[in-house]
Parts: sequence; C-alpha cells; structure tokens
Amino acid sequence: MFMNRLIWFHQSDELLLRDCEVDTYRASGPGGQKRNKTSSAVRIRHKPSGLIVIAEESRSQHENKSKALRRLRKAICLKIREPAPSGEDIPGEILAAMDSGGKLTAGKKHPAFLPAIAVILDMLDAHQAKVSDLAKSLQGTTAMVVGFLKQDDKVWEAVNQIRQKHGQHPLY
Repeated sequence: MFMNRLIWFHQSDELLLRDCEVDTYRASGPGGQKRNKTSSAVRIRHKPSGLIVIAEESRSQHENKSKALRRLRKAICLKIREPAPSGEDIPGEILAAMDSGGKLTAGKKHPAFLPAIAVILDMLDAHQAKVSDLAKSLQGTTAMVVGFLKQDDKVWEAVNQIRQKHGQHPLY
C-alpha cells in the first residue's frame, strides 16, 4: 500500500516504527566500558521506502532510537520525491513556512521546515532544477529560496543532487 511521505513524516513514532525493522548493536569507538558492553546503537530500516538511518552517538539506546526516528523523518523529506503540486497556488506546506509578507522564514527547527523543504524539492525537480523558475512559482526571489534551502547542509546536498540529475552545475 502506498502512503505519501508527509503521512509518514507526521505519523507517531509508534506507527512509523510499525513499518520499520529496528536493529540494535554495539557501536565501536570511544565511550568507555559501558559502550562496549551494551547494544545502544540503533539502525532503522523503513520498509516501504527502503531508507536506512542509524544513531549510535549516545550510550542510551532510547536516545539513539529517538535520534534515528528524527533522522528517518528528515530522510523521508529529502530523499523521496513526489509529483510537484500543480496549479498557481502556493502549496500549504510552503505557506506554513512563510511569514505574512510571503517570505520563507521558518528556521530549520520550525515544525513546518521539513514539510516545506520536501515540496520545494519536488518543485525544484519539476522546474529542471532552475532556482529562478522555482522562485517565480513561489512569488519570491532567488535569494529568498537559496537562503531558505541553505539553512541545512543535508538540504543543500539534496538540492545539488537534483541539479546534477538535470545537468545543472552545483550551487555553492
């Protein structure tokens, strides 16, 4: 059964984990005796999408599972492309990240940031990775779009992967 990424993104941890395989293992590296004796590292594989994330920096399995779920939600938004919304209206996910003046202002910790990024990446893909065309469809400037996307290194990496797919030069 197909579910779109925003449904996966907004599911509770419990529901999201039902579609996942969770492995725990002993992480290597610094951390003292406890790290070498407990299986605190977590690997989550989201079966419907095939995405895999890990978290092993904490000595607490619970903390690592929580971090891995946040990473999975981010990966869902960054790596799963869906058809771009059609029509002239700005999609609701993007409007939620805009201020009253129509500027993309949500910071990367804002709850609307990743859903907006997911739709913006879809639209960038639909515009053959031309940021200026994307900005026009969002009724904003290229600088506004670039500034919004550049807040997060992983988002910027996804932008350049889309640009590479369309034969465009990477943005710096």
